[in-house]
Amino acid sequence: MKLTKVLLAATPLLALAAFPALGQDPAPVEVPEAVAEAVAAIPNPGNTTWMITATVLVLFMTVPGLALFYGGLVRSKNMLSVLMQVLMIAAVVSIIWVIYGYSFSFGGSESPYWGGTAKLFLAGVTADSISATFSDEVIPEYIFICFQMSFAMITPALIVGAFAERMKFGAVMLFSVLWVTFVYFPIAHMVWDANGLLFAWGALDFAGGTVVHINAGIAGLVGCIMVGKRIGLGKDMMAPNSMVLAMVGAAMLWVGWFGFNAGSNLEANGGTTLAVINTLVATAAAIVAWAIIESFTRGKASMLGAISGLVAGLVAVTPAAGLVGPMGAIVLGIVASILCYFFVAVVKPAVGYDDSLDVFGIHGIGGIVGAIGTGVLVSESLGGIGYAEGVTMAGQVWTQILAVLVTIVWCGVVSIVLYKIVDLIIGLRVTPEVEREGLDLAAHGEAAYHQ
Repeated sequence: MKLTKVLLAATPLLALAAFPALGQDPAPVEVPEAVAEAVAAIPNPGNTTWMITATVLVLFMTVPGLALFYGGLVRSKNMLSVLMQVLMIAAVVSIIWVIYGYSFSFGGSESPYWGGTAKLFLAGVTADSISATFSDEVIPEYIFICFQMSFAMITPALIVGAFAERMKFGAVMLFSVLWVTFVYFPIAHMVWDANGLLFAWGALDFAGGTVVHINAGIAGLVGCIMVGKRIGLGKDMMAPNSMVLAMVGAAMLWVGWFGFNAGSNLEANGGTTLAVINTLVATAAAIVAWAIIESFTRGKASMLGAISGLVAGLVAVTPAAGLVGPMGAIVLGIVASILCYFFVAVVKPAVGYDDSLDVFGIHGIGGIVGAIGTGVLVSESLGGIGYAEGVTMAGQVWTQILAVLVTIVWCGVVSIVLYKIVDLIIGLRVTPEVEREGLDLAAHGEAAYHQ
Protein backbone atom coordinates (compact mmCIF):
# COMPACT_ATOMS: atom_id res chain seq x y z
CA MET A 1 0.00 0.00 0.00
CA LYS A 2 2.81 2.44 0.87
CA LEU A 3 4.45 1.80 -2.50
CA THR A 4 1.15 2.40 -4.29
CA LYS A 5 0.56 5.74 -2.53
CA VAL A 6 4.04 6.98 -3.40
CA LEU A 7 3.59 6.07 -7.06
CA LEU A 8 0.17 7.73 -7.22
CA ALA A 9 1.58 10.91 -5.69
CA ALA A 10 4.39 10.88 -8.25
CA THR A 11 2.13 10.43 -11.28
CA PRO A 12 1.68 14.16 -12.08
CA LEU A 13 5.45 14.74 -11.97
CA LEU A 14 6.14 11.76 -14.18
CA ALA A 15 3.44 12.89 -16.62
CA LEU A 16 4.93 16.40 -16.87
CA ALA A 17 8.33 14.92 -17.57
CA ALA A 18 6.98 12.68 -20.29
CA PHE A 19 4.64 15.21 -22.04
CA PRO A 20 6.07 18.79 -22.08
CA ALA A 21 3.99 21.71 -23.31
CA LEU A 22 3.53 21.89 -27.09
CA GLY A 23 6.38 23.69 -28.84
CA GLN A 24 8.64 23.72 -25.79
CA ASP A 25 11.76 21.74 -25.13
CA PRO A 26 11.32 19.26 -22.33
CA ALA A 27 12.67 20.67 -19.11
CA PRO A 28 14.49 18.41 -16.67
CA VAL A 29 12.21 17.34 -13.87
CA GLU A 30 13.64 16.32 -10.54
CA VAL A 31 12.01 13.12 -9.36
CA PRO A 32 11.83 13.00 -5.56
CA GLU A 33 14.21 10.50 -3.99
CA ALA A 34 11.34 8.61 -2.40
CA VAL A 35 9.74 8.15 -5.82
CA ALA A 36 12.99 6.91 -7.37
CA GLU A 37 13.43 4.41 -4.55
CA ALA A 38 9.83 3.27 -4.88
CA VAL A 39 10.19 2.69 -8.62
CA ALA A 40 13.43 0.75 -8.06
CA ALA A 41 11.63 -1.40 -5.49
CA ILE A 42 8.99 -2.65 -7.92
CA PRO A 43 9.51 -6.37 -8.65
CA ASN A 44 10.34 -7.07 -12.27
CA PRO A 45 7.47 -9.14 -13.75
CA GLY A 46 9.86 -11.22 -15.85
CA ASN A 47 12.05 -12.10 -12.89
CA THR A 48 9.01 -12.86 -10.78
CA THR A 49 7.55 -15.15 -13.43
CA TRP A 50 10.86 -16.96 -13.84
CA MET A 51 11.17 -17.53 -10.09
CA ILE A 52 7.65 -18.95 -9.93
CA THR A 53 8.60 -21.30 -12.76
CA ALA A 54 11.88 -22.27 -11.07
CA THR A 55 10.07 -23.02 -7.81
CA VAL A 56 7.62 -25.32 -9.59
CA LEU A 57 10.51 -27.05 -11.36
CA VAL A 58 12.22 -27.81 -8.04
CA LEU A 59 8.94 -29.18 -6.67
CA PHE A 60 8.76 -31.33 -9.83
CA MET A 61 12.22 -32.69 -8.93
CA THR A 62 10.91 -33.91 -5.61
CA VAL A 63 7.41 -35.07 -6.48
CA PRO A 64 7.30 -36.96 -8.76
CA GLY A 65 11.00 -36.94 -9.84
CA LEU A 66 12.91 -38.10 -6.78
CA ALA A 67 10.01 -40.27 -5.60
CA LEU A 68 9.93 -42.25 -8.87
CA PHE A 69 13.73 -42.41 -9.09
CA TYR A 70 14.01 -43.91 -5.61
CA GLY A 71 10.82 -45.95 -5.98
CA GLY A 72 12.05 -47.66 -9.12
CA LEU A 73 15.38 -48.56 -7.50
CA VAL A 74 14.02 -50.44 -4.47
CA ARG A 75 12.31 -53.84 -4.43
CA SER A 76 8.63 -53.91 -5.32
CA LYS A 77 7.59 -54.75 -1.74
CA ASN A 78 9.09 -51.43 -0.57
CA MET A 79 8.23 -49.11 -3.45
CA LEU A 80 5.25 -47.40 -1.84
CA SER A 81 7.18 -46.85 1.39
CA VAL A 82 9.75 -44.76 -0.48
CA LEU A 83 7.09 -42.84 -2.41
CA MET A 84 5.26 -42.13 0.85
CA GLN A 85 8.39 -41.00 2.67
CA VAL A 86 9.34 -38.53 -0.07
CA LEU A 87 5.79 -37.17 -0.37
CA MET A 88 5.26 -36.77 3.38
CA ILE A 89 8.67 -35.18 3.97
CA ALA A 90 7.89 -32.62 1.27
CA ALA A 91 4.53 -31.82 2.88
CA VAL A 92 5.73 -31.65 6.48
CA VAL A 93 8.83 -29.58 5.72
CA SER A 94 6.70 -27.09 3.76
CA ILE A 95 4.65 -26.41 6.89
CA ILE A 96 7.71 -26.23 9.13
CA TRP A 97 9.37 -23.81 6.71
CA VAL A 98 6.65 -21.18 7.00
CA ILE A 99 6.27 -21.65 10.77
CA TYR A 100 9.94 -21.26 11.70
CA GLY A 101 12.30 -22.59 9.02
CA TYR A 102 12.39 -19.41 6.95
CA SER A 103 13.06 -17.33 10.05
CA PHE A 104 15.78 -19.68 11.30
CA SER A 105 17.47 -19.47 7.89
CA PHE A 106 16.79 -15.92 6.67
CA GLY A 107 15.23 -14.10 9.62
CA GLY A 108 17.67 -11.19 9.64
CA SER A 109 19.66 -12.14 12.73
CA GLU A 110 23.28 -11.00 12.85
CA SER A 111 24.25 -14.39 14.25
CA PRO A 112 26.62 -16.34 11.98
CA TYR A 113 24.80 -19.58 12.83
CA TRP A 114 21.05 -18.96 12.58
CA GLY A 115 18.56 -16.42 11.30
CA GLY A 116 16.72 -15.75 14.54
CA THR A 117 13.01 -15.51 15.35
CA ALA A 118 11.99 -12.21 13.75
CA LYS A 119 10.03 -13.92 10.96
CA LEU A 120 8.39 -16.76 12.86
CA PHE A 121 5.05 -17.58 11.21
CA LEU A 122 6.21 -15.23 8.41
CA ALA A 123 5.66 -12.25 10.66
CA GLY A 124 5.70 -8.96 8.76
CA VAL A 125 5.70 -10.59 5.33
CA THR A 126 2.95 -9.40 2.95
CA ALA A 127 2.28 -9.43 -0.77
CA ASP A 128 4.11 -6.08 -0.95
CA SER A 129 7.26 -7.37 0.78
CA ILE A 130 10.31 -7.64 -1.43
CA SER A 131 13.55 -9.59 -1.41
CA ALA A 132 16.80 -8.49 -3.02
CA THR A 133 18.51 -10.39 -5.82
CA PHE A 134 22.18 -10.27 -6.79
CA SER A 135 21.75 -6.98 -8.67
CA ASP A 136 19.61 -3.91 -8.03
CA GLU A 137 16.49 -5.89 -8.89
CA VAL A 138 13.96 -7.21 -6.36
CA ILE A 139 11.42 -10.03 -6.33
CA PRO A 140 8.39 -10.53 -4.08
CA GLU A 141 9.46 -12.04 -0.77
CA TYR A 142 6.77 -14.68 -1.00
CA ILE A 143 8.34 -16.24 -4.07
CA PHE A 144 11.79 -16.17 -2.45
CA ILE A 145 10.24 -17.97 0.54
CA CYS A 146 8.65 -20.57 -1.75
CA PHE A 147 11.84 -21.10 -3.76
CA GLN A 148 13.92 -21.68 -0.65
CA MET A 149 11.14 -23.88 0.74
CA SER A 150 11.49 -26.19 -2.26
CA PHE A 151 15.18 -26.68 -1.42
CA ALA A 152 14.34 -27.47 2.20
CA MET A 153 11.74 -30.01 1.01
CA ILE A 154 14.01 -32.06 -1.23
CA THR A 155 17.12 -32.21 0.97
CA PRO A 156 15.81 -34.51 3.77
CA ALA A 157 13.95 -36.50 1.11
CA LEU A 158 17.31 -37.29 -0.51
CA ILE A 159 18.51 -38.86 2.74
CA VAL A 160 15.89 -41.63 2.77
CA GLY A 161 17.64 -43.41 -0.09
CA ALA A 162 20.52 -44.33 2.22
CA PHE A 163 18.42 -46.39 4.65
CA ALA A 164 15.61 -47.38 2.28
CA GLU A 165 13.75 -50.65 2.89
CA ARG A 166 14.43 -50.94 6.62
CA MET A 167 13.60 -47.82 8.64
CA LYS A 168 10.27 -47.17 10.37
CA PHE A 169 8.01 -44.61 8.74
CA GLY A 170 7.51 -42.73 12.02
CA ALA A 171 11.27 -42.69 12.62
CA VAL A 172 11.89 -41.28 9.14
CA MET A 173 9.41 -38.49 9.72
CA LEU A 174 10.63 -37.57 13.23
CA PHE A 175 14.26 -37.60 12.10
CA SER A 176 13.43 -35.40 9.10
CA VAL A 177 11.73 -32.79 11.31
CA LEU A 178 14.64 -32.72 13.75
CA TRP A 179 17.25 -32.78 11.00
CA VAL A 180 15.95 -29.81 9.03
CA THR A 181 15.65 -27.88 12.30
CA PHE A 182 19.14 -28.50 13.64
CA VAL A 183 21.16 -29.19 10.49
CA TYR A 184 19.56 -27.84 7.32
CA PHE A 185 18.34 -24.45 8.57
CA PRO A 186 21.65 -23.52 10.29
CA ILE A 187 23.75 -24.58 7.29
CA ALA A 188 21.45 -22.71 4.89
CA HIS A 189 21.90 -19.59 7.02
CA MET A 190 25.66 -20.03 7.25
CA VAL A 191 26.08 -20.43 3.49
CA TRP A 192 23.42 -18.20 1.90
CA ASP A 193 22.57 -15.46 4.39
CA ALA A 194 24.67 -12.28 4.30
CA ASN A 195 25.36 -12.67 8.02
CA GLY A 196 26.21 -16.37 7.78
CA LEU A 197 29.56 -17.78 8.86
CA LEU A 198 30.54 -19.38 5.55
CA PHE A 199 29.12 -16.51 3.52
CA ALA A 200 31.35 -14.12 5.47
CA TRP A 201 34.35 -16.35 4.75
CA GLY A 202 33.64 -15.98 1.03
CA ALA A 203 32.63 -19.61 0.40
CA LEU A 204 31.00 -20.12 -3.01
CA ASP A 205 27.91 -22.31 -3.25
CA PHE A 206 25.67 -21.16 -6.08
CA ALA A 207 22.80 -23.61 -5.65
CA GLY A 208 23.47 -26.00 -2.77
CA GLY A 209 26.58 -28.18 -3.00
CA THR A 210 27.13 -27.89 0.74
CA VAL A 211 23.62 -27.01 1.91
CA VAL A 212 21.83 -29.76 0.00
CA HIS A 213 24.15 -32.47 -1.28
CA ILE A 214 27.01 -32.77 1.19
CA ASN A 215 24.47 -32.31 3.98
CA ALA A 216 22.23 -35.09 2.65
CA GLY A 217 25.17 -37.36 1.79
CA ILE A 218 26.72 -37.20 5.25
CA ALA A 219 23.37 -37.65 7.00
CA GLY A 220 22.69 -40.63 4.74
CA LEU A 221 26.05 -42.24 5.48
CA VAL A 222 25.57 -41.84 9.23
CA GLY A 223 22.03 -43.19 8.97
CA CYS A 224 22.77 -46.31 6.95
CA ILE A 225 25.57 -47.24 9.36
CA MET A 226 23.45 -46.66 12.48
CA VAL A 227 20.38 -48.45 11.10
CA GLY A 228 22.46 -51.37 9.85
CA LYS A 229 22.50 -53.49 6.72
CA ARG A 230 19.43 -54.89 5.03
CA ILE A 231 18.63 -58.52 5.79
CA GLY A 232 20.02 -60.75 3.06
CA LEU A 233 22.40 -58.16 1.61
CA GLY A 234 24.89 -59.98 -0.58
CA LYS A 235 22.78 -63.16 -0.57
CA ASP A 236 19.29 -62.28 -1.75
CA MET A 237 18.37 -60.62 -5.03
CA MET A 238 17.93 -56.90 -4.41
CA ALA A 239 17.54 -55.74 -7.98
CA PRO A 240 15.51 -52.58 -8.71
CA ASN A 241 11.82 -53.29 -9.27
CA SER A 242 11.55 -50.97 -12.28
CA MET A 243 14.46 -49.47 -14.15
CA VAL A 244 11.88 -47.83 -16.42
CA LEU A 245 10.46 -45.79 -13.53
CA ALA A 246 13.96 -45.09 -12.22
CA MET A 247 14.90 -43.69 -15.65
CA VAL A 248 11.71 -41.62 -15.79
CA GLY A 249 12.44 -40.24 -12.32
CA ALA A 250 16.05 -39.45 -13.24
CA ALA A 251 14.90 -37.61 -16.37
CA MET A 252 12.48 -35.59 -14.26
CA LEU A 253 15.36 -34.71 -11.93
CA TRP A 254 17.39 -33.39 -14.87
CA VAL A 255 14.48 -31.28 -16.11
CA GLY A 256 13.64 -29.97 -12.64
CA TRP A 257 17.28 -29.23 -11.89
CA PHE A 258 17.15 -26.23 -14.23
CA GLY A 259 14.90 -24.61 -11.65
CA PHE A 260 17.30 -25.69 -8.93
CA ASN A 261 20.42 -24.26 -10.57
CA ALA A 262 19.22 -21.50 -12.90
CA GLY A 263 16.62 -20.37 -10.37
CA SER A 264 19.36 -19.77 -7.84
CA ASN A 265 20.37 -16.72 -9.87
CA LEU A 266 17.10 -15.19 -8.52
CA GLU A 267 16.47 -13.31 -11.76
CA ALA A 268 16.33 -13.93 -15.50
CA ASN A 269 19.49 -12.65 -17.19
CA GLY A 270 22.79 -13.78 -18.67
CA GLY A 271 23.86 -15.41 -15.41
CA THR A 272 20.75 -17.54 -15.55
CA THR A 273 21.62 -18.79 -19.01
CA LEU A 274 25.13 -19.67 -17.81
CA ALA A 275 23.57 -21.90 -15.16
CA VAL A 276 21.32 -23.46 -17.80
CA ILE A 277 24.12 -24.44 -20.19
CA ASN A 278 26.30 -25.70 -17.35
CA THR A 279 23.48 -27.89 -16.05
CA LEU A 280 23.13 -29.37 -19.53
CA VAL A 281 26.75 -30.07 -20.36
CA ALA A 282 27.99 -31.18 -16.92
CA THR A 283 25.23 -33.77 -16.73
CA ALA A 284 25.82 -34.98 -20.27
CA ALA A 285 29.56 -35.36 -19.61
CA ALA A 286 28.92 -37.30 -16.41
CA ILE A 287 26.52 -39.72 -18.15
CA VAL A 288 29.04 -40.43 -20.90
CA ALA A 289 31.93 -40.78 -18.46
CA TRP A 290 30.06 -43.28 -16.25
CA ALA A 291 29.07 -45.34 -19.29
CA ILE A 292 32.67 -45.44 -20.52
CA ILE A 293 33.96 -46.46 -17.08
CA GLU A 294 31.43 -49.30 -16.88
CA SER A 295 32.30 -50.44 -20.39
CA PHE A 296 35.89 -50.96 -19.27
CA THR A 297 35.24 -52.32 -15.77
CA ARG A 298 32.28 -54.64 -16.38
CA GLY A 299 32.16 -54.95 -20.15
CA LYS A 300 28.75 -53.29 -20.51
CA ALA A 301 27.29 -49.86 -19.95
CA SER A 302 24.14 -50.16 -17.82
CA MET A 303 21.06 -47.98 -17.52
CA LEU A 304 21.59 -47.90 -13.74
CA GLY A 305 25.08 -46.58 -14.36
CA ALA A 306 23.87 -43.97 -16.84
CA ILE A 307 21.29 -42.51 -14.46
CA SER A 308 23.80 -42.66 -11.61
CA GLY A 309 26.16 -40.59 -13.74
CA LEU A 310 23.29 -38.25 -14.57
CA VAL A 311 22.68 -37.48 -10.90
CA ALA A 312 26.42 -37.26 -10.15
CA GLY A 313 26.85 -34.61 -12.83
CA LEU A 314 23.86 -32.62 -11.60
CA VAL A 315 25.14 -32.73 -8.04
CA ALA A 316 28.69 -31.67 -8.95
CA VAL A 317 27.64 -28.70 -11.06
CA THR A 318 25.15 -27.42 -8.47
CA PRO A 319 27.59 -25.27 -6.44
CA ALA A 320 29.30 -24.08 -9.63
CA ALA A 321 26.36 -23.57 -11.98
CA GLY A 322 26.44 -19.79 -12.29
CA LEU A 323 30.13 -19.37 -11.53
CA VAL A 324 32.16 -21.52 -13.96
CA GLY A 325 32.26 -21.70 -17.73
CA PRO A 326 30.77 -24.53 -19.84
CA MET A 327 34.18 -26.20 -20.31
CA GLY A 328 34.69 -26.14 -16.56
CA ALA A 329 31.25 -27.68 -16.09
CA ILE A 330 32.19 -30.54 -18.42
CA VAL A 331 35.35 -31.15 -16.39
CA LEU A 332 33.32 -31.20 -13.17
CA GLY A 333 30.90 -33.73 -14.65
CA ILE A 334 33.68 -36.07 -15.75
CA VAL A 335 35.62 -35.86 -12.48
CA ALA A 336 32.46 -36.36 -10.43
CA SER A 337 31.52 -39.46 -12.43
CA ILE A 338 34.94 -41.01 -11.90
CA LEU A 339 35.06 -40.37 -8.15
CA CYS A 340 31.41 -41.21 -7.50
CA TYR A 341 31.79 -44.48 -9.41
CA PHE A 342 34.86 -45.32 -7.33
CA PHE A 343 33.00 -44.77 -4.06
CA VAL A 344 29.93 -46.67 -5.23
CA ALA A 345 31.70 -49.63 -6.86
CA VAL A 346 34.90 -49.90 -4.80
CA VAL A 347 34.76 -48.07 -1.47
CA LYS A 348 31.24 -49.10 -0.41
CA PRO A 349 31.79 -52.87 -0.89
CA ALA A 350 35.25 -52.65 0.68
CA VAL A 351 34.08 -50.81 3.82
CA GLY A 352 30.77 -52.67 4.01
CA TYR A 353 28.20 -49.97 4.76
CA ASP A 354 24.76 -50.45 3.17
CA ASP A 355 23.96 -47.14 1.49
CA SER A 356 20.94 -48.58 -0.35
CA LEU A 357 20.63 -46.02 -3.15
CA ASP A 358 24.12 -44.48 -2.93
CA VAL A 359 23.19 -41.19 -1.32
CA PHE A 360 26.67 -40.71 0.11
CA GLY A 361 28.48 -42.12 -2.90
CA ILE A 362 26.73 -39.77 -5.33
CA HIS A 363 25.36 -36.78 -3.41
CA GLY A 364 28.03 -36.62 -0.72
CA ILE A 365 31.05 -37.24 -2.95
CA GLY A 366 29.58 -35.34 -5.90
CA GLY A 367 28.86 -32.38 -3.64
CA ILE A 368 32.42 -32.37 -2.31
CA VAL A 369 33.86 -32.56 -5.84
CA GLY A 370 31.65 -29.70 -6.97
CA ALA A 371 32.30 -27.49 -3.95
CA ILE A 372 36.08 -27.77 -4.10
CA GLY A 373 36.18 -27.80 -7.90
CA THR A 374 34.28 -24.52 -7.96
CA GLY A 375 37.19 -22.89 -6.18
CA VAL A 376 39.45 -23.82 -9.09
CA LEU A 377 37.18 -23.48 -12.11
CA VAL A 378 35.69 -20.11 -11.15
CA SER A 379 39.01 -18.66 -12.27
CA GLU A 380 38.56 -16.26 -15.17
CA SER A 381 41.53 -17.85 -16.94
CA LEU A 382 39.60 -21.16 -16.92
CA GLY A 383 36.37 -19.64 -18.21
CA GLY A 384 34.73 -18.78 -14.89
CA ILE A 385 33.40 -15.43 -13.73
CA GLY A 386 36.57 -14.74 -11.72
CA TYR A 387 37.49 -14.31 -8.07
CA ALA A 388 36.54 -11.50 -5.75
CA GLU A 389 39.07 -8.69 -5.51
CA GLY A 390 42.19 -9.78 -3.68
CA VAL A 391 41.26 -13.49 -3.71
CA THR A 392 43.61 -16.04 -5.28
CA MET A 393 42.85 -19.53 -6.51
CA ALA A 394 44.69 -21.08 -3.56
CA GLY A 395 42.81 -18.87 -1.12
CA GLN A 396 39.42 -19.67 -2.66
CA VAL A 397 40.10 -23.41 -2.74
CA TRP A 398 41.11 -23.31 0.93
CA THR A 399 37.89 -21.47 1.76
CA GLN A 400 35.90 -24.09 -0.16
CA ILE A 401 37.65 -26.89 1.76
CA LEU A 402 36.87 -25.20 5.07
CA ALA A 403 33.21 -24.85 4.07
CA VAL A 404 33.07 -28.54 3.17
CA LEU A 405 34.68 -29.52 6.49
CA VAL A 406 32.30 -27.34 8.52
CA THR A 407 29.33 -28.92 6.73
CA ILE A 408 30.63 -32.46 7.25
CA VAL A 409 31.38 -31.96 10.95
CA TRP A 410 28.17 -30.06 11.74
CA CYS A 411 25.97 -32.48 9.85
CA GLY A 412 27.81 -35.59 10.97
CA VAL A 413 27.86 -34.84 14.68
CA VAL A 414 24.32 -33.46 14.90
CA SER A 415 22.94 -36.30 12.76
CA ILE A 416 24.43 -38.92 15.08
CA VAL A 417 22.74 -37.26 18.04
CA LEU A 418 19.40 -37.00 16.22
CA TYR A 419 19.42 -40.64 15.10
CA LYS A 420 20.10 -41.64 18.72
CA ILE A 421 17.20 -39.52 19.96
CA VAL A 422 14.83 -41.02 17.39
CA ASP A 423 16.02 -44.52 18.25
CA LEU A 424 15.26 -43.92 21.94
CA ILE A 425 11.81 -42.47 21.25
CA ILE A 426 10.52 -44.67 18.39
CA GLY A 427 13.25 -47.06 17.38
CA LEU A 428 14.94 -46.71 14.01
CA ARG A 429 14.49 -50.11 12.42
CA VAL A 430 11.50 -52.25 11.60
CA THR A 431 11.38 -55.82 12.89
CA PRO A 432 12.95 -58.61 10.79
CA GLU A 433 9.46 -59.96 10.06
CA VAL A 434 8.30 -56.61 8.69
CA GLU A 435 11.48 -56.17 6.67
CA ARG A 436 11.02 -59.59 5.04
CA GLU A 437 7.35 -58.94 4.33
CA GLY A 438 8.05 -55.48 2.94
CA LEU A 439 7.33 -52.02 4.29
CA ASP A 440 4.48 -51.32 1.89
CA LEU A 441 2.01 -53.72 3.47
CA ALA A 442 3.33 -53.48 7.02
CA ALA A 443 3.50 -49.68 7.24
CA HIS A 444 0.84 -48.54 4.78
CA GLY A 445 -1.46 -51.50 4.13
CA GLU A 446 -1.02 -51.21 0.37
CA ALA A 447 0.93 -52.82 -2.43
CA ALA A 448 2.50 -51.07 -5.40
CA TYR A 449 1.53 -53.83 -7.84
CA HIS A 450 -1.36 -56.31 -8.03
CA GLN A 451 -1.38 -59.41 -10.20
